[in-house]
Amino acid sequence: MSFSSLPTEIQSLLFLTFLFIYLVTLLGNSLIILVTLADPMLHSPMYFFLRNLSFLEIGLNLVIVPKMLRTLIAQDTTSSFLGCATQMYFSFFFGVSECSLLATMAYDRYVAICSPLHYPVIMNPRTRAKLAAVSWFPGIPMATVQTTWLFSFPFCGINKVNHFCDSPPVLRLVCADTALFEIYAILGTILVVMIPGLLILCSYTRIAVAILKIPLAKGKHKAFSTCSSLLLVVSLFYVSLSLVYFRAKSNNSPESKKVLSLSYTVVTPMLNPIIYSLRNNEVKNALGRTFHKALGLRNCIP
Repeated sequence: MSFSSLPTEIQSLLFLTFLFIYLVTLLGNSLIILVTLADPMLHSPMYFFLRNLSFLEIGLNLVIVPKMLRTLIAQDTTSSFLGCATQMYFSFFFGVSECSLLATMAYDRYVAICSPLHYPVIMNPRTRAKLAAVSWFPGIPMATVQTTWLFSFPFCGINKVNHFCDSPPVLRLVCADTALFEIYAILGTILVVMIPGLLILCSYTRIAVAILKIPLAKGKHKAFSTCSSLLLVVSLFYVSLSLVYFRAKSNNSPESKKVLSLSYTVVTPMLNPIIYSLRNNEVKNALGRTFHKALGLRNCIP
């Protein structure tokens, strides 16, 4: 249904707004990927994981936003059974993988600040490649089991999905006993959302203790600045995600859940590159070097 119940003028305004957010998300995350690949100064483990995060953010946006834009501009609210299942599968895959990757990034910052001398040895290229693979993998079984199980139920009556094909709105269309599935969904959410969240919390608690022990104010500021961006991204993502999935059948209005879903599927992917570029001098300097290099090469072409 997306926002089809709103007046046409409001839908047109929302279309322009979401189109702008979509383009900024694609451009910002693509720039992060290109700059971290092109600039040798950003070949550290932190930016390797940031590049993986940008890939996930682009993927999540491509799954959700184009269909929503088509609904707003063309008033095409239909979705095939297979199309709905496909959207759900990939939204689960990218969402679960992002939870795991954020925990990996928090561990990376923990090692960098709490064991700086051992950091290059611990986070060698082979180890960080394994950590990235481990972060991406949980999304596959979770998405496969949950999507296959949910779409094996019988559906009857109203066939309207509020917002996009996510588990809570589709679950409302099932005309069968879903108690076992709901127990699995809660346990799965705890596994893929809360456990990485606890790992992130533990990592940042240890980081905070280590920062407080640094005697110089300049050293404290530098250590904190390397973590504040990731902490802000994690907070935005986890708060909205937890409110949606831990209250799947609560009395919250569908509109409020729609806004919460938008916050982690549309808004957060746009904010991530902005947060990392504006709060990180290394990224800003690398962007400047990359643009100057590109302009210099262009000027050399006859």
